[in-house]
Amino acid sequence: MKSKLLRLTFLLLILGFFSASAQVFKMAFPASVGEQPLTGRMFLIVAKTDTIEPRMQVGRYGTQFFGVDFEKVKPGKDIIIDGTTLGYPINALKDIPPGDYYIQAVLNKYTEFKRSDGHTLWMHMDQWEGQDWRRSPGNLYSKVQKVTIGKPSQTISLTTDQVMPPVEVPADTKWVKRIKIKSEKLSKFWGQPIYIGATILLPKGYDENPGKHYPTIYQEGHFSLAPAFRFKDDLNNSFYKEWTSDGFPEVIAITLQHPSPYFDDSYAVNTVNNGPYGDAIQEELIPEIEKQFRCIKEGWARLLTGGSTGGWESFAVQVFYPDFYGGTWSLYPDPLDFHNVEGINIYEDKNAFYKQYEWYRTPTINTRFSTTGDPRLTSEQRNTLEIVNGTKGRSGGQLDIWSAVFGPVGDDGYFKPLFDKTTGAMDTSVARYWKENFDMRYYLQKNWAAVGPKLVGKLNVFCGRMDDFFLNFGVYRMEDFLTKTTNPYYDGSFTYGERGGHGWQPYSNGQLIKVMVEHMKKYHPGN
Repeated sequence: MKSKLLRLTFLLLILGFFSASAQVFKMAFPASVGEQPLTGRMFLIVAKTDTIEPRMQVGRYGTQFFGVDFEKVKPGKDIIIDGTTLGYPINALKDIPPGDYYIQAVLNKYTEFKRSDGHTLWMHMDQWEGQDWRRSPGNLYSKVQKVTIGKPSQTISLTTDQVMPPVEVPADTKWVKRIKIKSEKLSKFWGQPIYIGATILLPKGYDENPGKHYPTIYQEGHFSLAPAFRFKDDLNNSFYKEWTSDGFPEVIAITLQHPSPYFDDSYAVNTVNNGPYGDAIQEELIPEIEKQFRCIKEGWARLLTGGSTGGWESFAVQVFYPDFYGGTWSLYPDPLDFHNVEGINIYEDKNAFYKQYEWYRTPTINTRFSTTGDPRLTSEQRNTLEIVNGTKGRSGGQLDIWSAVFGPVGDDGYFKPLFDKTTGAMDTSVARYWKENFDMRYYLQKNWAAVGPKLVGKLNVFCGRMDDFFLNFGVYRMEDFLTKTTNPYYDGSFTYGERGGHGWQPYSNGQLIKVMVEHMKKYHPGN
């Protein structure tokens, strides 16, 4: 009897596996939304609630989704997601618990880029939404359906007949203005029109003093059309009260928009994969800003700040263009040193997914909870999330953009990855490229005699010691180098929050501006 029960249990498991794996989702777009063949990536989102559309839950709540590439598919032809399609956070369709769910399909369109380096790539063209396939203008999506998943031999069809609308750019106001230009440098590189822009926050008295020119603060960071420092034209906004008050420092605060086909932000430097974004910003965009607005066109009067991505950018741009800017206040910056890249030591680890010790190995932690230190995501989980979002580095994710910015071009024209995103195996040749080109600590150590005199007093970094992404360790290594510099001494600052997580800073936005302006007065050429 016992052996019969075991055989029956095994048979039921096998039947359950085959019935679950027999689930098929067929997705297509009709001719009514486009008659030409499309290339891109199709997503299927499986959500437990429809309080907001399933597509808008992806990445926000850890909602289940799947993705599959397609090439030159005609209207009406099915794109299939089945038991062979990789998903996240559950990897296989068969492992989704049976039950009722809300599902939605999204078609992310790719554009053909014939780059000036001779490579042809298919990638998503940003539509001024910041590389977000969930809401990119022109992308297609289906209506939400409620279905039961887990039925044997189940086929579900979805039609992506809804078109995402254009981005609504806020109207200019007394305080906030916007510009957008076509970059000739980037358009030449990508073989497609590429646009960059800026949101300008004007100081009190700007209109009333037409002959006055002002210092500028550039706040770097992820793509956003919002003004700097979370300004809102609202009396309930605390920064609005400071900005518009009598006696507040009179500066022009600017945020830049420079999304690339790889990410919502280019990282503001010249790279072989993204193109000459550094030159486009310094030589095209900022001159246009200074032409249209009354900015002081001198290095001492251009200051930098930003957090996370913007923290790395503000630091790197100050270092790479030391005369163009007068100082940076970089908040919780992305890795300034590559001994810890969200848990990965690119110089010593043989595998990005685990740490190997003499007799055992442990998973590499990508993200932690700053309040407890508990692991939140492993490196393998984070990379699986990016693969589901897009192959060939087209995920729009953090690790992919670092590879696009810091790494070399691969044989196929897409970036050459630091490690295999399915096995975690590291590529030491790519690690060397990262080091020689974008490890900021190594760059400064190698070039201090030349660039150090131009950076005295200009490098200031803030970071929490419990940063969620372990970014504090790169800051420590940078501090170790800079505080030992001589001829000249760097004369900047490092400030830490003992229990601060990602986003920690010692000042309010208004206080930070006052600190920056005091620095500017100190280093004014007239002093």
